[in-house]
Amino acid sequence: MVVHNWDMIVIKRIFKVTIKPALREAFENDFKEISYQVVTNCEGLISIEIGKPTQWNPDEYLMISNWVDESSLEKFAGIDWNKASIPAAMKKYALAYSVDHFICEEAYS
Repeated sequence: MVVHNWDMIVIKRIFKVTIKPALREAFENDFKEISYQVVTNCEGLISIEIGKPTQWNPDEYLMISNWVDESSLEKFAGIDWNKASIPAAMKKYALAYSVDHFICEEAYS
């Protein structure tokens, strides 16, 4: 049985990055030490998940974060929070990246 809490609406931010394969080891370290830390220190963050590659997408990583509102996202990523916010030290790793947002209603089972 799924119980819906229609009062709890969050913004889900899905950041995906394709990295340069030769920099994988350094990227994984810096993704945890830099990117993860930047996001987790932001007011309004509800939760965060990191997705690591599988054999079918060995150079792709995800960061999925849930936010309380648009104001929190703006404080984190700026007025154009619909665009990727990448710390300067992380830019060297990316071949491509994207960010998408969804308004989600929480459901619990």
